[in-house]
Parts: sequence; structure tokens; C-alpha cells
Amino acid sequence: MFLKNTKYVHLAIAACIFFAMYACKSIEVPSLPEMEPVPETFLDITDSSSIGDISWKEFFNDPNLVYLIEEGLDNNLDLLAAFERIEIARTQYRISKGALYPTMDGIVRYRSGDIRPNLLGGTINGDRNVVNRLENNFIGFQSTWEIDVWGKLRDRKEANLEAFMATEKGRHLMVTNIVAEIAKLYYELLGMDIELETIERNIEFQEMALELIKIQKMAGRATELAVQQFSAQLLSTKSLAFEKRQEILETENYLNFILGRFPEPIARASSLLEIKLPYGMEVGIPSDMLLRRPDIQQAEHELRAANFNVEAARKEFLPSFSFTPYVGLNDRSLPAALKMPGGLTIGLLGGLTTPIFAQNRIQAGFDQAVANNKIALYNYQQRILDGYQEVSNKLLRLDNLRNVYSLRDEETAVLLNAVSTSNELFRGGYATYLEVITAQSRVLEAELNKTNTRIQMFLTVVDLYRALGGGWN
Repeated sequence: MFLKNTKYVHLAIAACIFFAMYACKSIEVPSLPEMEPVPETFLDITDSSSIGDISWKEFFNDPNLVYLIEEGLDNNLDLLAAFERIEIARTQYRISKGALYPTMDGIVRYRSGDIRPNLLGGTINGDRNVVNRLENNFIGFQSTWEIDVWGKLRDRKEANLEAFMATEKGRHLMVTNIVAEIAKLYYELLGMDIELETIERNIEFQEMALELIKIQKMAGRATELAVQQFSAQLLSTKSLAFEKRQEILETENYLNFILGRFPEPIARASSLLEIKLPYGMEVGIPSDMLLRRPDIQQAEHELRAANFNVEAARKEFLPSFSFTPYVGLNDRSLPAALKMPGGLTIGLLGGLTTPIFAQNRIQAGFDQAVANNKIALYNYQQRILDGYQEVSNKLLRLDNLRNVYSLRDEETAVLLNAVSTSNELFRGGYATYLEVITAQSRVLEAELNKTNTRIQMFLTVVDLYRALGGGWN
């Protein structure tokens, strides 16, 4: 009877293995779409070096800014939270790594009553020779080890490792963004300082012009309308000064927020005009740029993790093998086991699990893994396109801003001379008060536009540095 049962068991095992192997072989992983090759150069710039390779401490040549960035990287709350997310991913990796090794459990089993044999010659719980001993009172240790024959557990481990690396690159991306944000706010503050100085200087000019027009009115050479026009212009310019002070205050508070501290004055350079533009024309070829950008590196690790998950999901169709060794004291009563040497039990159980009736569930998991793999690929391609487009736009913008700044510098110089000329002509009676007001308004607008253009040049350089993957090393 036992031999016949053994024969049937062997046949069942062989059938299970054949069925699982056939099912796994029939599940082919769909091929992923091919990626479009990345252009070899950015705007005909082929230098292999890149400003993204420069440390932010060397790239930004202002000690005040360097100090602010250091404080931000130490105290920014979002960055501190990113460290904790890395620890979560590290824990998941350790869990998947531990699945490759056996587990050890302590077991205490107590049973009262007899085990009744069933009609097949064993016990009601299974074979007499095995279960009858285990169903007695037992105290000892039991280990379970799933043999990773097909590499499924290793694929899960590698997938979690890549997910952990993606989280680490996510922290690099956050560092890059924080460095860039602090630098941009710092340069905006310096630019607003110049704008406020410009407004205050023009207030002085307009106050002198107002006094002049009042004298002209007393001499009968100007009307009350002219006085009112000059007064209205002066009031408008003074209101601009208050608006600019409020803008400076809000920018300082926001920068303090990023630094993880309560509002306080921001120490900064005396003038934006005295700071050298932190920029070199060495941009690098696109392939080098892609190696530095943290968001693209993060997407690459996510794509690798998705590939491993697909392989692990495909191997779910295969049978799994496990061994369960145990050792302990086993008898009808624990006191008897402790007294009798025969109470010591050492054994080894083997298991074979074949997912015959779980094909739909496994197929659904496999289809989901394939879909996630395609999404990861599309996301990777999207990051590359975004990076290339961003760098190209910043390069063109910086080149155009240089030309704009040069022209606005000339425009400001011409209009400053025009103000002096209009004042002299007005004193001599050769120009109207409207011409003087127009000259003063235009020079204020030109000076503000010039300062804003210089601010945009610094902000664009910072964006280009970030776009090339600088700031996180």
C-alpha cells in the first residue's frame, strides 16, 4: 500500500514540475520599445568637461552664499525627511536579502488526548511515521529554508536594491534642488537690493526736480499743473520703494524657511555687480550630462528594479522547494522526554509547492510587473528628453541675456545723459516739464530692467548648473 502511494506521489510531483515548467516557458517577457538615440552635442559644444562636475563650494564664489548652502543642507526639513525615506528603502532591501537565508523558530507544542488512526493507515493528520511523532508534546527549534533554485528571491533582492539606490538618487536630486533654490533666492536678494538703491536714487533726483519746478512756478515760468505732475511722479516712485522693501522681506523669510530657521536678516554681499558670474562655457556632451543628473540616475535605477520585478514575477510560475529541519524533545509528555534519552528528535521535512490553481493570480501579477516596467522605461525616456531640452533652453537663454544686458547697459547710460540734458534745457527754457518727467521715468525703468536682466543671468546660470547635475556631490 505504501509503495503504491509513493508511486502516485512521484507521478504527482513529476506532473507538477512539468506543468510549471511549461507554464513558465509559455510566459515570454514582452520586448520594450527602443529608445531614440541622444544627440551627440549641445548647440555644437563638444567639450567633454562639464560645469556639473564642479563642487558647489567651488562653483559659487561668494562666501556668504556658501555658508547659507551649508546651513540649508544641514537643517532643511525636506532633506531630513528624505534621509528617513532612504532608511525605509534600506530596511526593505535588508528584508528581501534575508529571504535568501533560513529562518529559525522556537517551538513549544502541547497536546492532550490520543491520535486516532484513519482508514488509510496513518493518523487523522497525515502519515503515522512522521506526524504521529510531531503531534506529540514537542519543545525545540525548527528552521525553514526556501531553496532559491530559479533565482526568484535573488531577483526580488536586486529589485529592492535598485529601489534603494533610486531613493538615494532622489536625495541627491533634492540636494541639487535645494542648492539651486538657495542660490537663486540669494541672487534675487542682491538684485532687489540694487533695485531698491536705484529707486531711492531716483527719488532724490525727483525731489530735486520737484523743488526746481516749484521755484520755476514762483518765478512765473511754470504752472501748478507742472508741480502736480512732478509730485505725482515722486509719490509713485516712493510707493515703489515700499513695495520693494516688502518684497525683500518676504524673500528673506522664505530663504530662512528653506534653511530651516526662523526669520532673521540674511548676510549677503554688498552688490550683485561686484560678484563674478559663476559660469564657464564647458557644458559637456549629452551622454556625460546624463551621467550626472540625479533624476535620470533615479529613473535608471527604477527601470532596473522594474526589470528584476518582471523576472521575479515570471518565475512565480515555477515550483518552489523548501526544507524544514527540526530538533527538540518529543514524547507523549514533556517530563518523560526530559528523563528519557529517546525523547530527542531530529528530523528533516521537504516541501514542493506548485502553483497549479493560482495561474490567474500569478498571471495578473506578471502583467502588472510588465506594465510597471514599461512605465519605468517611458519615465526614463521622459527624464532624458526633459534634461536635454532644459540644458538647450538655458544655454540659448544665457547667450541672449548677455546680449540684452549689454544693450540695456548702453540704454541706461544714454538715458542718464538724457536726464541731465533735459534738466539743463528746462532751466534754460528750452524743454518742457513733461520732457523732464519723461526722461526721469524712462531712466528709472531702464535701470530696473538692466538690474532684472543681470538677476536673470545669475538665475539662468544656477538653473544650468542644476540641469547639468551639479550641486549634489
